[in-house]
Amino acid sequence: MTALLTLTVLVLVAIAIWQMTKIFELSQTKTEDAEIANDSDNKINGYLLFTFLVFIYGITIFSFVKYSKMLLPEAASAHGGEYDQLMWVSFAIIFFVQTITQALLHYFGYKYRGQKGRKALFYADNDRLEFIWTIIPVVVLAGLILWGLYTWTNIMDINEDDDPIVIELYAQQFNWTARYAGDDNVLGDANVRLINIDKANVLGIDEADPNGEDDVIVKELHLPVGRKVNFKMRSQDVLHSAYMPHFRAQMNCVPGMITQFSFTPTVTTADMRMNPDVVEKVKRTNAVRAERAAEGKPNTDPWEFDYVLLCNKICGKSHYNMQMKIVVETEEEYNAWMAEQSTFKQSMTPAE
Repeated sequence: MTALLTLTVLVLVAIAIWQMTKIFELSQTKTEDAEIANDSDNKINGYLLFTFLVFIYGITIFSFVKYSKMLLPEAASAHGGEYDQLMWVSFAIIFFVQTITQALLHYFGYKYRGQKGRKALFYADNDRLEFIWTIIPVVVLAGLILWGLYTWTNIMDINEDDDPIVIELYAQQFNWTARYAGDDNVLGDANVRLINIDKANVLGIDEADPNGEDDVIVKELHLPVGRKVNFKMRSQDVLHSAYMPHFRAQMNCVPGMITQFSFTPTVTTADMRMNPDVVEKVKRTNAVRAERAAEGKPNTDPWEFDYVLLCNKICGKSHYNMQMKIVVETEEEYNAWMAEQSTFKQSMTPAE
C-alpha cells in the first residue's frame, strides 16, 4: 500500500511540473519563433554542457571514493595478481581516454556553438585525423588483447606435472557437490545416466570402475594452501558457471561435457580473515545485520568471512542460493579432514 501511495504522489508531482512548464511557456511574450534556437539559447546550452561535464567527472570520483570498499580483497590464488593487474591497467586506459574525450566533446560543443552570422566550415575528409583516431585505438586494443591472451594462456595451465589435487565440481539446480579423486588421484568414470538415487549414487559414478572406489564426495570444499588444484566440472541439467571470486577463477559447467580450470590457493581462510579489507567488510556487514536484528527482521546472524563457490549463470529461481563454502587450510589440516571422509566404495557398501 505504501508503494502504491508513493507511486501516486510521484505521478501527481510529475503532472504538476509538466503543467507549470506549459504555463511558463505560454507566459513568454517573445516575438521570435520559440522553435528556433537563438544565440542566447546556444550560449546557455554551451554552459549546460560544461555543467554536465563537471557532473560526470564528479559522479565518477564519488563512485570510486564511495564504492571502492565493495571491491574484492587481494587475490588468494597464484595467478590472481596477474589477473588484477590486467584489469587495473584496462581501467586506467579506459578512464584516461574517457577523461580526454569527454572534455574535448563538451569543449567543442561550447566553442563551436551556433552563432548568428557564423557558418560552419565543412571538411570532406582529413586523412591525417582519420589515421590518428584509427591507428591509436587499434594499437591500444591490440596490445590489451595480446596481453589478455598471454595472461589467459598462463592461467589455463592444466597439467599433471605439478602433482595437483584432482577435484570434480558437479553442478545441478540448485547446489554444488565436490568429488575428490582419492588416494590414486584419478576420478572414476561418471555419467548422468548412471545416477541411482536408491543407492545414493547422486553423481552417476560408474560402480564398475576401480578408479572411483576411493573417490570422496562432499558438500564442503577443502583446499590445502600452496597446492595446485585441477578442477573438472560437470553439469547435470542446465548451464551453470563455477565462480570463485576470491581466487579470480570462473569456468562454465556445460551439460554433456567436462570443462576444466586450475589454480593454486595462496592464502588460508584464517589469514584472509585477518586482511584489513576483509575485517572492515565484516564489521560493516555485521553493523547492518545488527540494525536489522533490532527491527526484528530475518537473516541477522553475525557473519564471518568464508571463501565461496557461486553459480554465475542465471540457472533458475533459486540461482541466488547456489553456493558452497570453501576452506583453505594448511596441508596438515587438509590431510586430517580428508582422513575423516568416507570413500565412494564405503558409501556403497551396505551397513551390517
